[in-house]
Amino acid sequence: MTDIFLYGSLLDDALRALVLGGEYALRPVTVRDHAVRWAEGHDFPLLVSETGGLARGAVVTVSDGALARMDFYEGGFGYELREVTLEEGGYAHAWFPQEGLWQVGAPWDLADWQAQWGPLGREAAREVMDYMGRYTPEQVLRFWHMVRVRAAARVAAAGRVVPALSGMTRADVALDRLHRPYTNFFAMEEYDLRFRRFDGSMSETINRGVFVASDASLLLPYDPVRDRVLVIEQFRAGPYGRGDQAPWPLEPVAGRVDPGETPETAALREAEEEAGLCLHRLEKIAQGYSSPGSSSEYFYVFLGLADLPDAAETVAGKPEEAEDIRSHVLDWAQFEGMMQRGELTVLPLVMAAQWLALNRARLRAAAGAV
Repeated sequence: MTDIFLYGSLLDDALRALVLGGEYALRPVTVRDHAVRWAEGHDFPLLVSETGGLARGAVVTVSDGALARMDFYEGGFGYELREVTLEEGGYAHAWFPQEGLWQVGAPWDLADWQAQWGPLGREAAREVMDYMGRYTPEQVLRFWHMVRVRAAARVAAAGRVVPALSGMTRADVALDRLHRPYTNFFAMEEYDLRFRRFDGSMSETINRGVFVASDASLLLPYDPVRDRVLVIEQFRAGPYGRGDQAPWPLEPVAGRVDPGETPETAALREAEEEAGLCLHRLEKIAQGYSSPGSSSEYFYVFLGLADLPDAAETVAGKPEEAEDIRSHVLDWAQFEGMMQRGELTVLPLVMAAQWLALNRARLRAAAGAV
């Protein structure tokens, strides 16, 4: 058995139970000449040396198995166990960040973390701990950001309920097994589950695979004065995998909603990153699932009012994500013609085009263009 000094998010009961694999009793303690601080710009804590400081936390006595689980959870982030002296007497081990790895921020506050980041942190930990024995902590760190993005999507889904006409809810589904056979930038999840039928009985156990992606904001930029839209073109693996002979479809500007972002903030950010645009205003078109039979992907679709001169056509993208994105500025007549001829093959773009067709006169009148 080993005594571990806990000082940050692992003082949250639900998160700690996920990481340790069960409930363990805590004993409040203090470590002198140390402090618990936020990692600057991040949502996790650091234990740092600080003359005169008092790091308040708790000691948990864990088995070798629970310690291995904690080591897996902490190890990929450059934390290492060191011995600390407890103000109340005795010693314990605590995870310290490697020197210079993270910038030290403001004093840590557990209640602030629980209010702002707790649900996301617990969801992310649930997925991470499922990878123990399959991946090393260093491997998990490589796709950690996408774990958090998927967790943020699950938190968002839990916070917005659109009632089913039948009155059924998630409680009418019985999950027998969850398996994650693949994870990287995206993930696959396989479920054995039963669901309630409309006659009130439960179905037999069925097996379903789900492509697990992030929530995403999609944006069609429109200039109501020049009566132009901007669309982007880039290589896409999906059409390539289907066998499409020209896997460079036209799309709206799009990108994932990162943890801590609103869909609107993500849309504004992606407009700047993918097309170099500063938008005047967003108009919400719709939100919903892209393919509910096989994917968790959830779209927020916007129209963004912008200035689109000829110079708005650019080549952009993040090199670290192998993005090579070309933007095209199209007059409305050309864009509408492409829609009518079926040359727009990405359905969210078709939906945005149809919405613009219905609202174009209003937007142009408001801009003084007609």
